Amino acid sequence: MVVSERELTYRRLSRAALGTAMVFAVSGALLGTWVSRLPATRDRLHASPAELGLVLLAPGLGSLVSMPSTGWLCRRLGSRTAVALTALPCCAVIFALAVVPSLSTLAIALFAWGLLFGAWDVSMNVQGSAVEQRAGQAWMPRYHACWSVGGIVGAAVGGLAARAGVPVPLHFGLMAALGVALVLGALRAFIPDRDTEPAPTTGRREAWSAILSRRLIVIGLITLCAVTIEGAAADWLALYLVDERHTGASVGAAGYAAFACAMAAGRFAGTPITQRLGRHGAVRVGGMVSVAGVLLTVLAPWTPLAFVGAIGWALGVCLIFPAAISAAGETADRPTDAIAAVSTVGYAGLLIGPPLIGILADHAGIGRALLVLLVLAAVVSVLAPAVRTRR
Repeated sequence: MVVSERELTYRRLSRAALGTAMVFAVSGALLGTWVSRLPATRDRLHASPAELGLVLLAPGLGSLVSMPSTGWLCRRLGSRTAVALTALPCCAVIFALAVVPSLSTLAIALFAWGLLFGAWDVSMNVQGSAVEQRAGQAWMPRYHACWSVGGIVGAAVGGLAARAGVPVPLHFGLMAALGVALVLGALRAFIPDRDTEPAPTTGRREAWSAILSRRLIVIGLITLCAVTIEGAAADWLALYLVDERHTGASVGAAGYAAFACAMAAGRFAGTPITQRLGRHGAVRVGGMVSVAGVLLTVLAPWTPLAFVGAIGWALGVCLIFPAAISAAGETADRPTDAIAAVSTVGYAGLLIGPPLIGILADHAGIGRALLVLLVLAAVVSVLAPAVRTRR
C-alpha cells in the first residue's frame, strides 16, 4: 500500500497536535494541583485571607511580565525550545511552592512560577496555531479542552491526596516528575516553526505598529471580555450559590464542577461547531449563549435551574478564547508576537475581573454584580467578525 506524501504530512501534523494537547493538559494539571492544596499551604504558613489574597497576585503579575516577550523567544528559537525552556522549570518550581518557609518566599516563588507559566502558555499556543494552520483544521478548541481536563484531573487528584493525608511536598514532587516526563515525550512530536527570516530593519515603534492593527486590538478586547467572563465563574460561582442561594459548600463546589466539565465538553465539540458556523459565527453565538447562561444562573427561581444556567454560561464562553488565539495566529506579520499580545491582554482580565466584581458585590450582592458579565458577553457578540478566518 502506497501512502501519499500528503497523508504522511497529515499524520505528522496529527502527532504534533496530540503532543501539543498533552502539553496543554500538563499545564492545566499543574494549575489544578496547586489550587487543590492551597488550603494546606495557607494553614502551613498561617496566612490570613488578606495576606493570602495579596500573595496570590504574584503569579498573575509574573505572567504579565514574561508573556509580551515570549513571541520574540518563539520567533528566534521556535516554540518547541520555548516550551522546553519554560515548562520544564515550571514543573520544578511547583515543588518549591510546597516547601517555602514564609509568605514572602511564597510570593517570590509564585512570581517566578508566573513568569514561567505565562511564557509556557504563549509558547504552546504558538505551536498549536502553527499545527492547525498547516493542517487546515480548527484544532485550537481541542487543545484548550485538554487544558480544562488537565485542570479537573489535577484538582481531583489533589483532593484525594488531601483526604488521604499525603504531604504536600510529596504530592507536588510526584506531579512535577510526571509533568517533566510527559512534556519531554510530547516535545518529540512538535513541528519546527522557528522564524528563519532576517529580523525586520524597521524601528521598534514601526514594527509594533504593524502588529497592533485595529483587528488585533479588537481581538484583544474580545479576549479580555472572555477571560473575565470565564474567570468570574472560578472566583464567584461557588460563593454565589452558597451565600445568596443558601446552599451547602458541597453544592457550591458542585456548581463550579458542572461549569468546568461543561467547558471541557464544549471545547471538545468546538472543532465541528467552528467548522460549521465559522470561527466568527461560533464566537457570536457563544456570546449570546453566555448572556442567557448568566441570566439563568442569577435570576432562576430554583437552584437546579441555576446549575443549568452555569452550564450554559460555560458552553457560551468556552470557544471564545481559543478562537481569539487562532485569529491572532493568522496575523500576517510576526504572528508569534500577535499571539503573545492577545494572551497578555487575556491574562490581564484575571487581575481586573475579581476586584471589579468584588467591589460591585460589596454594594449590590454577588448575584447583581455578576450581571456585569452580560455587558461583556454582548460586546463579544458584537465584535465577533474580527476573528473571521483569514486564508
